[in-house]
Amino acid sequence: MQTCLATAAVLMSVASASAEISNGTVKIGVLTDMSGPYADNVGAGSVLAAKMAVEDFGGKAAGVPVEVISADHQNKADIGLALARKWYDTEGVDTITEVVSSGVALAVQQLSREKDKAFLATGPGTPDLTGKACSPVGVHWAYDNYALANVATAPLVQKGLKSWYFLTADYSFGQALEAEASKVILANGGTVLGSSKHPLNSSDFSSYLLQAQASKAQVIGLANAGADMMTALKQANEFGITSGGQRIAALLVNLPDIHALGLNSAKGLIFADSFYWDANDKTREWSKRFMARFGGKAPGSLQAAVYGAVTHYLKAVDATKSDAGSVVVAEMKKMPINDFYTTNATIREDGRVIRDMYLLQVKQPSESKYPWDYYKILSTVPGDKAFRPLKDGNCPLVSAAK
Repeated sequence: MQTCLATAAVLMSVASASAEISNGTVKIGVLTDMSGPYADNVGAGSVLAAKMAVEDFGGKAAGVPVEVISADHQNKADIGLALARKWYDTEGVDTITEVVSSGVALAVQQLSREKDKAFLATGPGTPDLTGKACSPVGVHWAYDNYALANVATAPLVQKGLKSWYFLTADYSFGQALEAEASKVILANGGTVLGSSKHPLNSSDFSSYLLQAQASKAQVIGLANAGADMMTALKQANEFGITSGGQRIAALLVNLPDIHALGLNSAKGLIFADSFYWDANDKTREWSKRFMARFGGKAPGSLQAAVYGAVTHYLKAVDATKSDAGSVVVAEMKKMPINDFYTTNATIREDGRVIRDMYLLQVKQPSESKYPWDYYKILSTVPGDKAFRPLKDGNCPLVSAAK
């Protein structure tokens, strides 16, 4: 009799725990670029990071199993939105994470708001996610274009590199990155001489580079990322632009980019990022576990960010016993963030994770002592100095009094 009562109590407890969890499973969708220009920076590595977070959490949250699925949005808003809608409507997905493309991210954040699903944006750069398009179910995790431009551009202008010309990816991410960098340049007494817009996944930057060269700007700013950034940088070196005296500033750099370029091509680059695998004992410990399962490849910041975002989400699901986006994200905002990737961070009212950013420089080949030993940390910039002030974002969630 006692055994029967104990069994009944366990079953009631499980039923109660899962009462607020739809379908009895917490399902996480990693919507990412698996085959395009950003695949090395996110892609399969982001999926692995999400799975590692679930495993390290014990495979369950709120007493129910946690599942990870993934899909390729191909950096197209219509495809990404269709996948997200299918996941939410028919496949029981509770939260979507990663979504490296800004255009896809803006569309998916709006859909997530309509469906009351938590949206964990780790890869996109547009600050609109916590600005005019902010959402009570949206969290922007790793970095944004404001922080990248603010942390990396200002030091260069302050060193006397005053005149700039941009090569810009012609979609929302690149346009926003150029705009934010331009604001920083002008605020520090510099000038912007012009820009050339190029389509996503370009293979030939010769005409754009010639325009930049002709501008005689001291700095050519690359407001692009992934394969586009690497191709532009390689071709700039081939054309002798850097040897002619102009500097190249890549505004968004990920560790896999540097690996693909090689230190001879990337040496000396100064840029901002939110994570470096070899920064300290905690980052190295997690990164070596990742590398052991990912063919020896070290994680970039966007892959590490997925782990952090998923872990924090699962903590909130466990605490609330709910998978409703508004409930879970409200709990996420209450809890401090502490893990190998982020220390003593918070989620602001507008959904922006306020965390330290780093000013980094690519090492000279002679300075690199072992595989993936690529960066020097020049400085650490506190989150309240790196990211856009809350009052300047025009987020409708923020009280007018602030």
